[in-house]
Amino acid sequence: MSKITTHVLDTVLGKPAAGVLVQLERMLGGVGWSNEGVRHEDAQWIMISAGKTDADGRCGDLKTDAAPGCYRLTFNTRVYVNALERNTLYPEISITFDCDGVSHYHLPLLLSDNSYTTYRGS
Repeated sequence: MSKITTHVLDTVLGKPAAGVLVQLERMLGGVGWSNEGVRHEDAQWIMISAGKTDADGRCGDLKTDAAPGCYRLTFNTRVYVNALERNTLYPEISITFDCDGVSHYHLPLLLSDNSYTTYRGS
């Protein structure tokens, strides 16, 4: 089974983002694209876990035994950025990804007020 973790770095401050609320969901059903290029969705997202980044910006206890499937991490960025008396274009950021049920999925988020980047870490 796969382990799912994340790490949030505040690129404005150049340090870890502590206290960011994170939610992990798993898709039941499916999502696809029509031949016309229109997205249709018959999926239901089920909450798996929720947490908050620690002082080092890490949230390592989201899921330790993830089965294969499609998952979504959602970060509540508005609360974090507003607490620092800043504003953000992105009140929340979602990362949807496929999990093979075997590998470790560490998905960091590099966050600023008006942009973000994510990648698969180790």
